[in-house]
Amino acid sequence: MNKSMLTLSSSPHIRSNETVKGIMRDVIIALIPAALAGIYFFKFRAALVMITAIVSAVFSEWLWQKLTKREITINDLSAVVTGILIAFNVPVTIPLWMVAIGSAFAIIVVKQFFGGIGQNVVNPALAARAFLLSSWPSAMTNWTIDGATSATPLAILKGAEGQLPSLTNLFIGHVGGCIGETSALALLIGFAYLLYRRVISYHIPVFYIGTVIILTTLIGRNGFMTGNAIYEIFAGGLMLGAIFMATDYTTCPMTKKGQIIFAIGCGLLTSVIRIFSGAYPEGVSYSILIMNLFVPLIDKYVIPTKFGKVK
Repeated sequence: MNKSMLTLSSSPHIRSNETVKGIMRDVIIALIPAALAGIYFFKFRAALVMITAIVSAVFSEWLWQKLTKREITINDLSAVVTGILIAFNVPVTIPLWMVAIGSAFAIIVVKQFFGGIGQNVVNPALAARAFLLSSWPSAMTNWTIDGATSATPLAILKGAEGQLPSLTNLFIGHVGGCIGETSALALLIGFAYLLYRRVISYHIPVFYIGTVIILTTLIGRNGFMTGNAIYEIFAGGLMLGAIFMATDYTTCPMTKKGQIIFAIGCGLLTSVIRIFSGAYPEGVSYSILIMNLFVPLIDKYVIPTKFGKVK
């Protein structure tokens, strides 16, 4: 053997052409159908909210890294993805200054305080949503569709006044709700693209949504076996959360088995919050945030066998 063919180097030895920027670009492309649906159903102001969230997220990352004299990483597009997801998780009527604060909170407090990309403990966009919801609950629960105030389908299921939209309107997104969560059709198109590009695997979305289907069918809002699981999975932020936020590389388990455990936990918590909580109709955001905190524990106990190891 030619010794010049041997190279001594430290791990990792498996190389990939994938880059953070390339992955984030694919995520942005996958989010475009939901963004277009949000603009179609909620009009021009939805685009204004998205632009505000993105600009604030990118500027916050640049400013923090500039002030702390760290490497400027805004070109990796991760801040853009965070900005889009924050815009997707707020109502179209929210004041723009609140959106800007939410993006700054996500980038600086949730992401940069912990060391930047790959170091955050919880999903930045969901943490920003929780922060905005606790700080300005009225602004975060003011839903409109076609210019008129309308309760979300989940709120109506909880007892709020209003008529439940048809399953067709629920699927295409012609309902009240956050900008990016209403159109299950658009989100599923994005999901198909991410699977095609192998940016994510099916494990978390399928087991998360599947758990909600099983539990909402068995438990039901009016007793055993009274649930309408199809309606439940298309309503609220389940599709958005399961496809785009529970699958975040940094805040989900590394192994397939761990991802399944994580997804089932998210589905369990989502179903319990939706059915049994007093007034809060949605459970996706808090379920994912809670399970994010269990990821180190899951990774610790769900470890693949080392290559060459024997008992």
